[in-house]
Amino acid sequence: MRQTKLIGVVTLLAMAGGASAAPNARLLAAAQAARPAQLKLLESVVNIDSGTGDVEGGRKVAAVLIPRLKALGATIETVPAELPGLPDNIVATVTGTGKARILMIGHIDTVFPPGTVAKWPFRVDGDIAHGPGVGDEKGGVVEGLTALQILHDFGFKDFAKITLLIETSEERGSPGTRQLIDRLIGAHDVELNLEPGDSPDMITVWRKGSTALTIDVAGKAAHAGVAPQDGHNAAVELVHQLGLLGLPPAPGATSVFPVSGDGLTVNLTLMAAGTRNNIIPDHASATFSVRVRDAADTDKVEARMKANAANIAVPGTSVTIHREGNYPPLSNNPGTDALAARATAIYAGLGRTLAKGGNGGASESALAAAKGVPALDGLGPVGGKFHSDGEYIDLTTVTPRLYLLTELLMQLGQNGAPKGR
Repeated sequence: MRQTKLIGVVTLLAMAGGASAAPNARLLAAAQAARPAQLKLLESVVNIDSGTGDVEGGRKVAAVLIPRLKALGATIETVPAELPGLPDNIVATVTGTGKARILMIGHIDTVFPPGTVAKWPFRVDGDIAHGPGVGDEKGGVVEGLTALQILHDFGFKDFAKITLLIETSEERGSPGTRQLIDRLIGAHDVELNLEPGDSPDMITVWRKGSTALTIDVAGKAAHAGVAPQDGHNAAVELVHQLGLLGLPPAPGATSVFPVSGDGLTVNLTLMAAGTRNNIIPDHASATFSVRVRDAADTDKVEARMKANAANIAVPGTSVTIHREGNYPPLSNNPGTDALAARATAIYAGLGRTLAKGGNGGASESALAAAKGVPALDGLGPVGGKFHSDGEYIDLTTVTPRLYLLTELLMQLGQNGAPKGR
């Protein structure tokens, strides 16, 4: 794994308000020196399957991370998940002598099933690292731990406390962590999220909210060969309901709701019907991932589905709509903007430009912002193709992003957090 030289690290750039700043030379040297161990730790945790619900995989990752956190003097709290079938969450807290209370959040669960690592282990090709969860979000978790290591080595204590929450169910909307997240948000002044940055080098200042809407159809089973007329085919009615939404669209037609873009999107992600080939299905369902910038848009989609549910094409069937919320939107807000401005200034000291943007992937930062706690997202290494077998991180961003996070922790610890609203 080669170390990429930082470009322009000695360049002095104009900062907000006309001031100029050079990089923190000591911190930059420490971030560069940490790189081999950081990447070695990343390789070790990526090479452990830990898809959401893989309790043993979560335990194995925790067994790698917890001793390292304890060696930094962190107090460790292992918090049982709030739903069965999920690994414990890890809360690591280091205390200092200052005032700011800083919460970092990362997750070790991935979308990949057991056995993925055997087929697709951690791999480095030039400046690109591949592997299941390498960006989303094990790269960020390792970055957060490494930042704490640097602060420990510096003897830096100018903060009240820094808490690293490593959760285990984010990819399902954090159902095993919601109460814990609420408790921790209420006990901190600012939240920094370790989700990956987007290409080319972006932090996340807005995110869409995420909700699952499911069309459930109940029918009646019957023998498909002897007496199909005695059944009420739930699968056929589901196809009718999908047609009312414009799915699948006829050639040249479009769906009722957009499936891509920066605003509302509605995408069919799960379908199920029937149990055997010789039985008329008595149940069918389709689940949609609804992503919104405006929370009211979710209500509009649900209302349309409920109106369609009253339009039955297959006699004897019934249609109900179920809603399961995951995260609210992270809207543009003054607290996030202030954190982004500080991060941009830090990055400029390295001669690098930090872009600001957003995406349709939800995260815990929305929960912090909703409670008035300023939150900044996308602080992990830059990557892409998440949730696919092409997932990667750009290794040229690993050291700059570590520098950014660590300096941000130091500045927030010394100067305090901006107001959330």
